[in-house]
Amino acid sequence: MKPSRNLWPYGLLTAFALFFLGMATVVTIAVTHKEDLVSSNYYENEINFQGQLDSAARAQKAGADIHYNAGDRSVVIALPATQAGQKISGTIQIYRANAPDKDRTLALNPDARGVQTLDVAKFATGPWLLRVNWQAAGQGYYLEQKIIVPAS
Repeated sequence: MKPSRNLWPYGLLTAFALFFLGMATVVTIAVTHKEDLVSSNYYENEINFQGQLDSAARAQKAGADIHYNAGDRSVVIALPATQAGQKISGTIQIYRANAPDKDRTLALNPDARGVQTLDVAKFATGPWLLRVNWQAAGQGYYLEQKIIVPAS
């Protein structure tokens, strides 16, 4: 009569081997995963955040506005009426969170009424963030607006 074999040692060794193999897989995935930052200089941006809050409060108080016009698929940036005709310098940042290669920076060039229109018909469908920074009469102003470009 043959003695019966005890399979417990093989089961324990298999369990430990699978555990270590799983842990090695998790570590490999964690090490090779590319983590994109929202901004490459996020620390400097965070230091300047209070100035941005002050600029946003000035823009809101002055009556500046950004709105999306779905009819002609455009974004209208309206600066305060008090700044119409003044020398204004600034930028428009068009930001796409999930596709950094689609981000754009444009010059702010409002017309005599203080309005600038952007055509977004060729933009990819989905959410976009517009950030408008400008200087007028020695003061900084900032506007930010999320828009969602629908499928055409």
